[in-house]
Amino acid sequence: MGFFGFLLLGLLAGAIAKLILPGKQGGGWLITLVLGVVGALLGGFLGSVLFNAPLQDFFSIQTWLLAIGGSIIVLLIYGLIVGRRAAR
Repeated sequence: MGFFGFLLLGLLAGAIAKLILPGKQGGGWLITLVLGVVGALLGGFLGSVLFNAPLQDFFSIQTWLLAIGGSIIVLLIYGLIVGRRAAR
């Protein structure tokens, strides 16, 4: 998968993760892109380590599920960090 394909995957995975998670997450499209790309990296890493999953295909459902799962994890961590700052 190329660089722009990976960015598109991260952006869409971040947006889908924001739709799945309840509540109001802050951040605009740039934060969504960054968190989605980090989540796609995390999901790809965990998928390759835990499940020995090949992640070269952009249109593979396995790639998308791992990217969205990783984005959900990253969004939850981001919400915890930002939520603690807002509570102070």
